[in-house]
Amino acid sequence: MIRKALALAAALVTTGLAVASCNDADVASRNLSVAADNFEVTRRIVFYNGITGDYMLTLEGLCSLGNQDPARQLTVTCKTGPGEFKKHFLGLSDNVTYFVEQTAPAPAGTYHYRVIFKPQTILPDIDFKGDAGQLLSNPN
Repeated sequence: MIRKALALAAALVTTGLAVASCNDADVASRNLSVAADNFEVTRRIVFYNGITGDYMLTLEGLCSLGNQDPARQLTVTCKTGPGEFKKHFLGLSDNVTYFVEQTAPAPAGTYHYRVIFKPQTILPDIDFKGDAGQLLSNPN
């Protein structure tokens, strides 16, 4: 327990030092990205063909871009209602690209760095598939 608390304190101090060396634009940009990843920012994401100039797909809403996507692939997760989400997988090519537009201003502090802890992401949700009767029977 103490080890975890020390690790958390070290991480917060490191984050604080990193933020202290950033300019206002960097802090605001990071805070907007965190807000978008928490479905607080409305975005329009447009995929278009760079050769023909045609729009191929438009996604609009409370959408978060994939942060760990492999090269030439993009995932977009959009919140469609309370506790409801849709995830889109898109492939990129030499002539297909995208741009993301934030459609409305959002507040972003330049003096406060956002750190969000969500205990529900640390404690797993366990789905059981099977017959509950099998749990009660002991073959030994």
